[in-house]
Amino acid sequence: MSTASWIFLAVGLLVFFWAVGAYNRLVRLKNAIANAFGQIDVQLKRRYDLIPNLVEVARKYLAHEAQTLEAVIAARNQARAAEQTAAGSPLNAGALGALMGAEQMLGGALGRLFAVAEAYPDLKADQTMRELSEELASTENRIGFARQAYNDHVLEFNNAAAQFPTLIVARLFNFATQSMLASTTNELERQVVKVSF
Repeated sequence: MSTASWIFLAVGLLVFFWAVGAYNRLVRLKNAIANAFGQIDVQLKRRYDLIPNLVEVARKYLAHEAQTLEAVIAARNQARAAEQTAAGSPLNAGALGALMGAEQMLGGALGRLFAVAEAYPDLKADQTMRELSEELASTENRIGFARQAYNDHVLEFNNAAAQFPTLIVARLFNFATQSMLASTTNELERQVVKVSF
């Protein structure tokens, strides 16, 4: 075998091993995104479990506000269905978009519930309502942190998949860029659900 053949073989092996390493890195980063979504999923389920209890406590005081309470439950059910779809496919941009839309509707419904509840001193004084509100606020914070971790993993993956020469492997094996969560498009979406009792 000639020297040129050895050099060609060595270069070919270097390119092959680099491509395998780049592929494995992209797979690892993609799995980190799925894991980060799993952390969001845990917190969303916790919130979805708290909401019916919150509504039941409020129902005693807000009997004539049934429409508001029903809107919260309907938004919760829609968000939960979107969450289950997204959990089955955490890298699907359409499922994540539907989840974000459902979450925005739920946030709006909860905001209306708390705005109505502000007018009822007995409800504000209810110990169970205060405890549930504190748990909900704590869960909202955890969701925020989990979304930030998710977005950090998405950013790392997208950067790796878009930079040369890894870009070649990403395109060859269809590693599409991922969408970030919790992006806002207007001021209304940036407002935090206020929980105060």
